[in-house]
Amino acid sequence: MNIEPLLKALSEALSGEGPAVQIAPDGSFSLIPQTELGLPAGSDTEIAAVVLTSGSTGTPKRTLLSVDALAASSVGTALALRGEGQWLLALPTNYVAGLQVLVRSLFAGTRPWAIDLSGGFTPEAFTEAALELTDKMRFTSLVPTQLTRLLTNPSAETLTVLRRFNAILLGGGPVNPVLLEAARGAGLNVVTTYGMSETCGGAVYDGVPLDGVQLAIRDGRVLLGGPVVASGYLGDAELSAASFFEEEHDGELVRWYESGDQGELDSEGRLRVLGRVDDVIITGGLKVSAVAVADGLHRVPGVREAFVVPVSSDEWGQQVAAMVVASCSLPELLAGAAAIMEAHLVPKTVVFVSELPLLATGKPDRTAILATLSAAANAA
Repeated sequence: MNIEPLLKALSEALSGEGPAVQIAPDGSFSLIPQTELGLPAGSDTEIAAVVLTSGSTGTPKRTLLSVDALAASSVGTALALRGEGQWLLALPTNYVAGLQVLVRSLFAGTRPWAIDLSGGFTPEAFTEAALELTDKMRFTSLVPTQLTRLLTNPSAETLTVLRRFNAILLGGGPVNPVLLEAARGAGLNVVTTYGMSETCGGAVYDGVPLDGVQLAIRDGRVLLGGPVVASGYLGDAELSAASFFEEEHDGELVRWYESGDQGELDSEGRLRVLGRVDDVIITGGLKVSAVAVADGLHRVPGVREAFVVPVSSDEWGQQVAAMVVASCSLPELLAGAAAIMEAHLVPKTVVFVSELPLLATGKPDRTAILATLSAAANAA
C-alpha cells in the first residue's frame, strides 16, 4: 500500500503550505482550497483535513479538522503515551483513526508502516506488517473486532509482535470487558480510547481526557471541549450550529462538541460511556442500557461478540435484541445471561451470526444489525 503521496499532501496541509486533504473510501484523495471550505470571512483557521464520520448511525458528515486541532491531538497523545514512535496503520485512512496514525507520524518525524487491507484485515497481514517496524517505540490503533481476531487462536508470532507495541489504542466502539481482560492478561498494553471525528479521534484515554481536553456530563450526555474540537461540518452550517458551541470556562473561551453518547464519571473521575442516547431501551416501562446488556452477554461462556439494540414491540414498546457471535446454543446463552443479569435485561430476540456485519472502519454496522434484528423480532 503506497501511502507516500498522501503523506506528502498531509505534510503540506499541516505546514500551512497546501490545501486541505479529503480522503475517499478507496484511499485516493482530493485537495480542497481553503476558500471552498465555508469558513467565516476573515477567519485565520487553516483546515488540514476533511474527514468523514463513520456513518454508523446515519449519513456520514464531512468534518473540518484544523491544523491546530490535529496538532493539539497529537501532542496530547504523545503525552498520554509517554513518547513518540513508529506507527502501524491498520485502519482505513479516510476515517479519523486511520488518518491520525499518519498525522501523528508526521508530527513525530517517523515513518508509518501500512498493512495491505485489500484482502481485508487478517492476523497474518497484521503480523507481517508489524515485523517491518524498526523503532523501539511502537504504536498501533485498532477497533475491537480487529483485536478479537488477533486474539482468537493467535500464533506465537502474532502474540510476540503484539507484545512489542508500547501501546495499542483500542476504540471506535464499546469494548468487550472480557476482550480487554484477555488482552491485558496476555501482556498487551491496551489503551481504551473515546472520541470521534469531531474531536480529532480519541480525546479520552482509559477514561481520562488528553492534556488540554475538557470533559463534561450534562443531562447524562457526554460533551468534549478544547483545542481538539473540529471547526464544523463542510456544507452544513445548520448542523454545525446544532453540534458545536463556545462558552467561557475558567476565564477562557472553549469550543465544545455535544456528542450523542450517554456517560457518567466513576468514583475516580474517569469517564464511563453508557452507550448512545438512542440506544436506551425502554421495555415494559423500565430503562435498559444496551451497553450493560452487551457487557453481560460477553461474560456468558462461548460468546465472542455481541451487539445489542432496541427493536419495536407491540407488547413491551421496545424489546432487547442482540446479534451474537458465539459457540454456545440459544438455551445456553439465555441461561447464562439469566444467571448474570436481571430478567428484563435478557434479550428477547437473538440472532446468531458467524461474524458481525461491519462498516469499512471495522466498526459494527448498526443499521444492518438493527434491520436484521427487527425482521427477526417481527417474524417471531
